Amino acid sequence: MRQKVTLKQLAAELDLSISTVSKSLKNDPEISQATIDRVCKLAKERKYKPNALAVSLKSNKTRSIGVIIPDILNNFFAKVLLGIENEANKNNYKIITSISSESFEKEKEYLDMLAYNGVDGFILAVSQETQTKGEFEHFNEILKDEIPIVMFDRVADDIYCDKVIVDDKKGAGDAVDKLIQSGCKNIGVVSTIQKLSVGKERLEGVERRLKSYEKTTMILKLAKSKDYEEQISDFIKKNNFDGIIGLDETAGVSSVNAANILGLNVPEDLSVIGFTNGVLSKHSYPKLTTVSQHAKRMGSMAAKILIDKLELRAERYLPQTKVIKTSIIERGTTIN
Repeated sequence: MRQKVTLKQLAAELDLSISTVSKSLKNDPEISQATIDRVCKLAKERKYKPNALAVSLKSNKTRSIGVIIPDILNNFFAKVLLGIENEANKNNYKIITSISSESFEKEKEYLDMLAYNGVDGFILAVSQETQTKGEFEHFNEILKDEIPIVMFDRVADDIYCDKVIVDDKKGAGDAVDKLIQSGCKNIGVVSTIQKLSVGKERLEGVERRLKSYEKTTMILKLAKSKDYEEQISDFIKKNNFDGIIGLDETAGVSSVNAANILGLNVPEDLSVIGFTNGVLSKHSYPKLTTVSQHAKRMGSMAAKILIDKLELRAERYLPQTKVIKTSIIERGTTIN
C-alpha cells in the first residue's frame, strides 16, 4: 500500500513551516500567491490529501492542551506539569506533552504539529536556544491563528500573551538577606543557567540586594561539564567565601559537595542557598536550603488561566502576567 504524504513531509521538501504550508493550502491571505502556488503544485504532484480527522479537530474544540517543556528530567518542570495535569483533569481537558530539549527547531516543530492537530491552546516554557537566539516569531504565528498561549517561568517579554512567572529578583534578594542575617560577610554566586532569563533575573536580584548592604559579589558561570565540584572548590578557596548562592539547584547542590570536598563545615564555615526546591535539594548532605518557586502552583495557575479563556469565563481577556511569590525553605545548609 502506498504511504500517504503528510503535511510535515510537504513542509520539509519546500523548506517551509507546517503552519505556512497549511495556510497555503487554504489560500490564506497572509501567504503570498507565489508561496501558495508552490505549495499547491507540490501537493498535487505528491497526491496529498488532508487528514480528515485533523481537519475536523481543527474546526471544533478538542478539549486538549498542548504543553511544551524544555526538560522532563528537571524536577521543576515535572512539578509544573503535575499542576497543569491536575487542573486540566478537574475541567475535563487532556494534555499532550512535548519536550523541546532546549531546542529552537524542536519547539517550532511541536508548536506547528500540535496546532495543526487541533489543540485548543498551549502552555509552555521557552527553550534555552530560543531565548539565546531571541527569535520568537513562531509564537506570534500561533497567536495569529487565535490559539491562546500561556507562558510560564521562562517567557518572551515581546510576545503578547498570558504569562505566569515568579519574582526571581525578590527571591534572590531574600536569599541574600538570609545569608547576611546568618553572619555571612563574603558571598559568592554560582550558576549553570547564566544564559536563561531566569538566571539573569536572579543574578540582578542578588547584586541589587548586596549593593544595599554596600557589598559586591563574584559569579562563577558553569558550562555543562562533569567537574562542577572541582571548579566550585577552586572558586571558594580563591575568594575565601563564607556564603554561596546557587542560582539553580545543580549549582546549589554542587556547592555543598564542593564544601565537603574542601573539608568545610556546612553551614558553620560556608552557608549555601539554592533555587527550585527539587529532589536533589532534599538528598544533599546537609539538605539544601532553597528558594522555592512553588512549581506545582505555577502549573495549576497557568492551566486555570488558559482554561478560563477557552471556557469563556475569564474575568478579563487581555493578556495578563501573574506573579507567584517565592519562599525560602530552610534546611541544613544555612544557620537558622
